[in-house]
Amino acid sequence: MVLSDCRTSAPVCIERMTMCRVMNVHWVPAAFTVTAAVLGISIWTWVWICRRRDNHIITAGPKSWPLLGSTLELTANLHRLYDWLTDYAMNFPTFEAKYIGFRLLFTVDPANVEYILKTNFSNYVKGPAAHEIQYDLLGDGIFNTDGEMWKLQRKSASLEFSSKMLRDYSADAFRKYALKLAMILQGQLAHNNNVANMQDMFMRMTFDSICEVGFGVEIGSLASSLPDVPFASAFDRSNALCASRYFDPFWKLKKRFNLGSEAKLKQDVRVLDDFTYGIIQKRRNLLNAHQDEVKSDLLSRFFFMAKENPELYTDKKLRDAILNFVIAGRDTTAVTLSWLFWLLAKNPSAEDKIVQELEEVERSHVGLSITDHNDGSDRLEKYSQLLTYDTLSKMHYLQAAITESLRLYPAVPLNGKTAVSDDILPDGNKVKRGNVINYVPYAMGRMQRLWGDDALDFKPERWLNKDGVFQPQSPFKFVAFQAGPRICLGKDSAYLQMKIAAATLLRFFKFELVAGYRIEYMVALTLLMSSPQGLPMAVHPRH
Repeated sequence: MVLSDCRTSAPVCIERMTMCRVMNVHWVPAAFTVTAAVLGISIWTWVWICRRRDNHIITAGPKSWPLLGSTLELTANLHRLYDWLTDYAMNFPTFEAKYIGFRLLFTVDPANVEYILKTNFSNYVKGPAAHEIQYDLLGDGIFNTDGEMWKLQRKSASLEFSSKMLRDYSADAFRKYALKLAMILQGQLAHNNNVANMQDMFMRMTFDSICEVGFGVEIGSLASSLPDVPFASAFDRSNALCASRYFDPFWKLKKRFNLGSEAKLKQDVRVLDDFTYGIIQKRRNLLNAHQDEVKSDLLSRFFFMAKENPELYTDKKLRDAILNFVIAGRDTTAVTLSWLFWLLAKNPSAEDKIVQELEEVERSHVGLSITDHNDGSDRLEKYSQLLTYDTLSKMHYLQAAITESLRLYPAVPLNGKTAVSDDILPDGNKVKRGNVINYVPYAMGRMQRLWGDDALDFKPERWLNKDGVFQPQSPFKFVAFQAGPRICLGKDSAYLQMKIAAATLLRFFKFELVAGYRIEYMVALTLLMSSPQGLPMAVHPRH
């Protein structure tokens, strides 16, 4: 019986044994795959933890996912990039965010900022990636170069900015166009309580000013008809499109095939090139025709220096110098004035103090008082004569208000450098060669640990001593103008133009915000207001 059962069941046993072998063969690669995956994840986790520990950053910054890093969170917050960075900076003075394989460091620690911009300056450069991203707009200009090329441009520009001829020429141009803007408001807007886009007005004023100071050319964008200026529009779009490249991993591909945003950028750069090369040629022809005449504009001075160093001032290099000068002298000043007037409209007590200071300075100049003049244009012109270096230097509250505006809304809200070699920051965080480390002026201006519990308040008084005299603070804490060897050469010129413009307008006009308009910033190279209307304000005569 038993033998019979065994013989009968033998095929079944063999089949079962065969099935078991087959199942075992199938399970081997599956088990190996699972084991390898678990081991791989474990190794990746261990390496990730070690790297975080090695860099002294354990939990700082947005969550990083394999391969993607923090890309999804960054992309979701791109429209509010600077506030997103501020949210993390509130808790972590230095943190990281990985963006599709790139490690980005961010810091709001003044000690780190000083180390990057001054102490170990040679180790932190613009870098090839930033140069490539901004090249179509800025070329090899001073804001987009490193090393010897930067040093040569810096030396030339420094000599010119320290020249009394250029300073006086700039002051005259700033007064001229501030007065022109005031007359446009007086003649077309204020009497009818019309609304003016003040960001556009400031852009026109600074554009006309910088073109006259820089190139000796009157552009006429601030004409009473407020004409469209293709160069200005193309420049604004190029600014934003170049900034978007930092967060677009496909921009090189789109550029190669001339698609989407890159096709638009190419068209705008062509407009910029036509304009700038045209100016260069006209200026050269004019100088050749009047060789004995000394011109004060910056382009003419460059032509003069080109006689000794022609290789430094080719048409391409002059083109780059022009566009770098425009972004420095137009956008930064215009956006600062826009945020200043927005803040003053929200803080009328601060505006009243500025007006009081303006009236006191006016009264102190016996024989130049404008109060007895009834004609509006005559009053404006008379007042413009008061705005000299001497009177402007006494406007401490106005300077404090401008500086406070820059603290909260810096014209350049984010700035990055690339590490040339491995390094350790003062706070102990390690930087690897090729890492990009960004300091964030927008976030630094909002840090309570730097500015106190009222850091988010607009408070010009924080910049005044007990006698009401303006007191600057560390440029590594207030970093709106950079610091160290790359500190802004045009800082004094920018303050001069902003004080002249603000003094002229606030003395004669009252500005109010228009209800229903939400003011937000644009993520670009400078902190432009992004609403289609820019900064709409109701303008009223001040009696």
